[in-house]
Amino acid sequence: MPRLSARAALTGALLLTGSALAASPRDTLVVQSSSDIPTLDPGGTYDTASGAIVENLYETLLTYRGNSLTRLEPLLATKWAVSNSGKTYTFDLRPGVKFHSGATMTCADAEYTFRRNIVTNNSSNGNWFMAESLLGTQSNAYEDKSITWARITAAVKCNAAGQLVFTLPKVDPAFLAKLAYSGQSVIERAYSARLGEWSGTEADWKAWIGKDLSETKLSRAPNGTGAYRFSRQDANTFVAQAFDGYWGQKPAIRNVVQQKVSELASRQQAFLRGDADLIDGGGRAPDETQLRGRPGVTWLDNLPNVTAGAIVMNQTIKAGGLLGSGKLDGKGIPRDFFSDDDVRRAFSYSFNYAQYISDVLRGKGTQRTMLLPDVFPGYDASGRTYRFDPAQARSAFQRAWGGQVWKNGFVLTANYRAGSVTAQTAMEILKKNVEALNPKFKVNIQPKQWSDMLDASGRGEEAMIILNWAPDYADPDNFMYTYYASDGYYAPRSNYRDERADGWLRAARQTVNMSERTRLYSRVAARTYDLAPYINLPAAVNYIFYRSNLGGISADTYNPMVSFMTGTNWKDLRKN
Repeated sequence: MPRLSARAALTGALLLTGSALAASPRDTLVVQSSSDIPTLDPGGTYDTASGAIVENLYETLLTYRGNSLTRLEPLLATKWAVSNSGKTYTFDLRPGVKFHSGATMTCADAEYTFRRNIVTNNSSNGNWFMAESLLGTQSNAYEDKSITWARITAAVKCNAAGQLVFTLPKVDPAFLAKLAYSGQSVIERAYSARLGEWSGTEADWKAWIGKDLSETKLSRAPNGTGAYRFSRQDANTFVAQAFDGYWGQKPAIRNVVQQKVSELASRQQAFLRGDADLIDGGGRAPDETQLRGRPGVTWLDNLPNVTAGAIVMNQTIKAGGLLGSGKLDGKGIPRDFFSDDDVRRAFSYSFNYAQYISDVLRGKGTQRTMLLPDVFPGYDASGRTYRFDPAQARSAFQRAWGGQVWKNGFVLTANYRAGSVTAQTAMEILKKNVEALNPKFKVNIQPKQWSDMLDASGRGEEAMIILNWAPDYADPDNFMYTYYASDGYYAPRSNYRDERADGWLRAARQTVNMSERTRLYSRVAARTYDLAPYINLPAAVNYIFYRSNLGGISADTYNPMVSFMTGTNWKDLRKN
């Protein structure tokens, strides 16, 4: 690709916006990312690329305190009270907060925000978990006819004192953490309505049920309360500038430019030249090889990892294209191939976890007992984990499907994310070890575009894929229910069902006692070890790197729930 310096990109960006600001390197943060920005509408945000921008243009009621994953502090709120046996939350809102439009934030804006998120809730955004808290269901009003305008307005409203009041149908121990998610940022009602967004009234609410918010007019003209305001955006460049009317401490860095640069080598070269302050990495192996120890580069290692990844074995494959013959005849697999417990156990014993840690994670990884980050409350370090054991794998395959798997063999086709070296290597490790057990076993692995694979897996059409979950909110429910519940977010992808685990997961949602929740999650972990619904991939040790003249980043302040690149927001950075 042609070389474009950060200085040139910034100068062009400022000229296009008509700004008189100088392109001062010290006053400008330059970020290069491999991906585009799907949306700048908070209500439609459900990916890290969008969230990394939205969290700097907008603000939520609450945020995480320092580097803590368990302590929350007010942001657009100033305080809150809990009543009605834990089912009513009343928030005082910060006075004098300005939107980028110049309007003053009121309770009506916050009320509008959360009602809009409930109304537009659909499977492509994160509003399902807010609907679950406030209405008791993940569905929207088209999917659940019991959802009425009256129920929505009763769930969130402003009282006579100008306080924002949430009324939940039942206790939700994760509710406060959900409010810190960037997708729940407050937007301005009048401004949004003038753009042509929902009016906020009963008159047109049905026209907005389940509406896709990824390409709204608000996405093209964002208007938040954050320390930075939107300046301009095109296919490859996003520009923001410090907001002079910001209610909090004014940011040291005046301008932010984010460029889309697809090639890792190009991003690394720009970073080493100093043309970019932050870039998307390529994984520990290429990043360590090319960047660590180089002049002008600061590297922070041994940071907490709050993601969890797994190889998903779909127990009801709903498309025939990956099934071959569709039978256990050595030429394919049946749709319910992975519904046999011994098949899943055999694959779990066939994965070489130590090799994955060594080759993919460069020795910086650990096996977890459950699909929950070990830094989260509720994690049980004493649980069991699978190990690479060909003898155990062989025995399980010999038992599977009454001996038919071992006798006849199979052909399995597994897809992985195109361009992901990590996913490809994991599948290659599994393929090699499974095929070594029996010459009749064949595992075909093939790359597939991520968006296509996500769509297909959501319909239950993929046989085996790798998925990773990054938290929406720092509560164990966001992982445990997502992966293990029969109605969890990944249920259509794995078709895993277990009544006992469902009961424990529901019980954990009905108590704020973390000791009791931990006990219940430990039972889920033990149960899922026995049933092996997923192959739990070892978790990487997190790291970040940045140009050494960039201040405000440290291991003491790093919070993985904030920015995935730095663990802190733009407003807390400075350039020396």
